[in-house]
Amino acid sequence: MKRILKNLIFISLLSLIPTVIIWIPFFLKLKSIWGIPLPNGGMATIVSNYDGPLFIVIAKTFYNIAQIKANYSFPLPTEYYAAHFPLFPVIIKIFAFIFGFPYGMLVATLISSILAIYFFNKLIRRYVEEKEALWITFVFCLFPARWLVVRSVGSAEPLFLAAIIASVYYFQSKKYWQAGVWGAIAQLTKSPGILLFIAYLGVIMLPQFKRLATEKFQIWARELNWKAYPILFIPISLLGIFVLYKFTFNDFFAYFHSGDNVHLMFPPFSIFNSSQSWVGTFWLEEVIFVYLFGILGLLQLIKQRENILAAVVGVFFTSLLFVAHRDLIRYSLPIVPFLFVAFANVIIKKEFKIVMAILALPIFLFSISYISQNVMPIGNWSPFL
Repeated sequence: MKRILKNLIFISLLSLIPTVIIWIPFFLKLKSIWGIPLPNGGMATIVSNYDGPLFIVIAKTFYNIAQIKANYSFPLPTEYYAAHFPLFPVIIKIFAFIFGFPYGMLVATLISSILAIYFFNKLIRRYVEEKEALWITFVFCLFPARWLVVRSVGSAEPLFLAAIIASVYYFQSKKYWQAGVWGAIAQLTKSPGILLFIAYLGVIMLPQFKRLATEKFQIWARELNWKAYPILFIPISLLGIFVLYKFTFNDFFAYFHSGDNVHLMFPPFSIFNSSQSWVGTFWLEEVIFVYLFGILGLLQLIKQRENILAAVVGVFFTSLLFVAHRDLIRYSLPIVPFLFVAFANVIIKKEFKIVMAILALPIFLFSISYISQNVMPIGNWSPFL
């Protein structure tokens, strides 16, 4: 028990310290850092980063259209809020009883981040020695920089990643009830959670397809791994959200009517069409590197015969090919923990440690610069308090 508690405290510090370092320039209301100009809003800059205020709106109104129209002046249709799933706002509301809504949101993000890093540490320890696992966990706390950003503002991504990692961890152990519950938590947090269910179906069914050619369907179906049925909690929870939207928006399919919010486009690689509303630039060469590391990691997992991780990465990565959004790295975050497994033997090398020592400063500078600019305009804070 003491060892578990000691490990949890260490993991918590690993998670919190980088975020606190990022917060310091804003908390002190510095005018600039390393030549980067900073806004004068202090911690309000952190709280008002996209899409934090939108989650606060949902936490305070729970999709009540009349309350949203009466109290919030964002130039958004009320249906837009259907793109933000309810679990993270519910957690914000719980912490708001103690910290208020703005800081309750940050506390919810911090705790979710600790949870994500805790389960990542449990996962990576299956593949490397404990000392090496701590190093890889430290790297995961900083890299990619976009992950550090979403852990430092009001964001549902840390809870989403925590639930995905936990679900996969338990699915590997054939603890299907835990895998199903955590999968449902992922689904209740963000819409791509359904991809986890598709990946699990692939793991269960694809290895058995060859038998369909020689066996009757009834016999084939009977021999599938029906013990994994708790993964059905994932689509059931999605159905529950749509039922909720039927009552709140009077539209079962409100998520699909939330405006320009579903960024899956055909054909694949539409992200390179700079006229797309959520792209808007031709400076996109780094997207090639996202594809590169995604494909290399997937092939490495297949080579390592990590079928479950390969299925999860394969399904999520395939969806990325159809995402037309400038912030593709944020959409790719669900595959990052498993790419760390794929490249674990590289990350533990001395050369990679030298690389991280060099990259640490630019990671923090990027994070501070990004947060200082990614701010929603809020003229009146009183409805958010």
